[in-house]
Amino acid sequence: MSSRPLDQVDLAILRQLQDDGRRSFTDIASALGLSVGTIRNRFTRLLEDGTLHVIGRADPHRVGFHAPANVHIAVRPPQLITAAAAQIADLPETSYVAIVSGPYDLEVDVMCRDLAHLTELVTERLPRIPGVADTHTSLILRVVKYAQPNLELLHPEAQGAAEGDADTTDPNPSP
Repeated sequence: MSSRPLDQVDLAILRQLQDDGRRSFTDIASALGLSVGTIRNRFTRLLEDGTLHVIGRADPHRVGFHAPANVHIAVRPPQLITAAAAQIADLPETSYVAIVSGPYDLEVDVMCRDLAHLTELVTERLPRIPGVADTHTSLILRVVKYAQPNLELLHPEAQGAAEGDADTTDPNPSP
């Protein structure tokens, strides 16, 4: 992770890439009024420090994963959570693994070819991982939204200004 805080130029480059991940350095430079060299150097630094990851995200159903699922996993004892998360992250079916709060300790997204593949993963392989005590599996029927974080949320004052002067009149004034 980066030890240097992101500045407005870094955030502007990231917003440009979120709009279109294939946008050229020349187009980004033109849109931001900066040199191509500046964009290239900033892009390289964002990659190297782990701030930016460039990936191609395929639609799971279109490429043949007909049983994508979200699996919540309880790990007991709690001292095994990190080790269990690491082992689960190494499984080829996992696309997302997070340690979470709440009744379960891990949230895991998996991509499986079909229900037989998902069943084998959830009933045979996951339970063999030390600490996996309970699972709750939800089949993903359709993805409605898949997005990256909205970087505008980091600066709510700028977002309000961008939306224009909103009416701040209390709709229920006190008498």
